[in-house]
Amino acid sequence: MAESGAFKMPSGWEAVIGLEVHAQLKTESKLFSSAPHSFGAGPNTQTTEVDVGLPGVLPVLNEKAVELAVRLALALGCKVHPVSVFARKHYFYPDLPKGYQISQYEEPYCTDGAVPIELDGEMRKIALTRIHMEEDAAKNIHDDAVTGGGVTHVDLNRAGAPLVEIVSTPSIHTPEEAGAYLRSLRQILRYLDVSDADLEKGQFRCDANVSVRRIGDTKLGTRTELKNLNSFRFVERAIASEIRRQVEVLEG
Repeated sequence: MAESGAFKMPSGWEAVIGLEVHAQLKTESKLFSSAPHSFGAGPNTQTTEVDVGLPGVLPVLNEKAVELAVRLALALGCKVHPVSVFARKHYFYPDLPKGYQISQYEEPYCTDGAVPIELDGEMRKIALTRIHMEEDAAKNIHDDAVTGGGVTHVDLNRAGAPLVEIVSTPSIHTPEEAGAYLRSLRQILRYLDVSDADLEKGQFRCDANVSVRRIGDTKLGTRTELKNLNSFRFVERAIASEIRRQVEVLEG
């Protein structure tokens, strides 16, 4: 696969890209419990009854997480709302011990704002739709060496870790532009001391929504979501590959 720097948009087509970034907030405890969260601890050693949703437990919101989330919103020029609402996002998956994720949907804590980027010597801004707070899921570890037939372990240490999800508008049009956005956003998160944003530790993860349309069209095409990418280079290469794939399908 060619590197993203060599990518050329197929003639007559335009890509429309929106990015959803999950950044882990730099707190000592989780979003709704007193359990610590730090990378590299022994499996299932950083969890409480709240994190696994045992009967009778009551989540309590982490004040420091809110402070960091608002700090990011103010730095990006977002509108911070005086009232926001947490909701349950229900889905079944082994790394979600409660069977639902506590997130924000209809009423996030902030909306609008923008991320400044520099590309090819020019400055511009990528507009945001929203930033909302949510808890992280646990982690599945797939180990084929244990039995020879494949075994999956679940480490609950990450369950409940505080996240912000930063959602851009679909106003990015090239893989290089997406890479510049992600690099700028990580730099801002680190400068503000909101997140360490270490990609190798899963503290900064990206979902890319990609569609294509004929130049001149205003209607959005059918999008594909590329999930949980944690490398700037791989985000760029994945977007470039997906653009080529979609154009080939539509032209065929």
